[in-house]
Amino acid sequence: MSLNLQTHTEHFTNPLYLESGRILEPYDITYETYGTLNEDKSNVIVICHALTGSHHCAGTYEDDTKAGWWDGLIGSGKAIDTERYFVICSNVIGSCFGSTGPISPKHSHDEPYRYKFPVITIKDMVKAQRILFDRLNIHRVYAVIGGSMGGMQALSFAIHYPNFAQKIITMAATYATQPWAIAFNKVSQEAILKDPEFKQGYYESEHIKKHGLSGMAIGRMAGHISFLSPESMQNKFGRDYKLTDGLYELFGKFQVESYLEYNSYNFAKWFDPLSFLYITKAINIFDVTRGFDSLEEAMKKVQCEFHLISFKNDLLFRSYEMKEMNEILDKIGNTNHSYIDIESDYGHDAFLVEIDKFEDYVKDILDGKREI
Repeated sequence: MSLNLQTHTEHFTNPLYLESGRILEPYDITYETYGTLNEDKSNVIVICHALTGSHHCAGTYEDDTKAGWWDGLIGSGKAIDTERYFVICSNVIGSCFGSTGPISPKHSHDEPYRYKFPVITIKDMVKAQRILFDRLNIHRVYAVIGGSMGGMQALSFAIHYPNFAQKIITMAATYATQPWAIAFNKVSQEAILKDPEFKQGYYESEHIKKHGLSGMAIGRMAGHISFLSPESMQNKFGRDYKLTDGLYELFGKFQVESYLEYNSYNFAKWFDPLSFLYITKAINIFDVTRGFDSLEEAMKKVQCEFHLISFKNDLLFRSYEMKEMNEILDKIGNTNHSYIDIESDYGHDAFLVEIDKFEDYVKDILDGKREI
């Protein structure tokens, strides 16, 4: 059966009032849909993407071979079954895949915003999505699902829009970004800022797409280390050396080094460095207790069926950070939630890579078979 993949961009002229007190107007949101919307619009599932993700979470484009980032989970007959559900995934504001971000032209100018773009938060990203859904005349959805920064968005939906979703699943996330994760982001940010080719934010986008940015690639290497774990690196690479490199060549490489180079230098050609700075800022300042007296008070807002999924050996957002949310929900008497810590040595990226370890769990939640 067809996935019925469709890509759209909506233009908004009303101001988006941001958490910082600043305004973004006008702005665009690019989004993708899969499956078919039923008559009473009761089969909508919202997917939220992570830092370097996009609206393209499933299927392949005609002129491309790379499938969407959660293709193993979303599609005909998969856990998020597009024969049953109408799936929407939008590119967050601040990103570089069609939604308005720092490299977008500023209104009434042809020049990009660059540093004139306002600092945005996860809450702002979610607010913009709610405005998009209102435009699409979708005011309540069956489920919201996301991992990592997508999990932060899912959690924000649960707290700030408690009646919007019937079910929410947040994976590999946290309620407030902790110093360990902020530190990794700092390495990436500094590596970008100190690269002369970054030109203090006044680089040409086409030049970056062609040549990349060495500083961003180096920063991304630190990111990749935080996405994996010592065990997954051991299993994936061991101490294997590149067969074509001599052991006593100064620049001969281990397989793990080649992996970091290949992925990071490629990444620097397709992700915009200013967007990276703005989105990592949003992740760093994420804290659902902002505006509340405590995490307990914030979690009291959760009204929907709420599911937490963490991964053992996630070094970026530790399991105990999600376990703490579960314990608080227990403490305040919330009887409509569940928590599972998935057995995994892979690390943070398990939510993208080890789909077989949680797809049945997600399917059971959506089918109403998961005991609360």
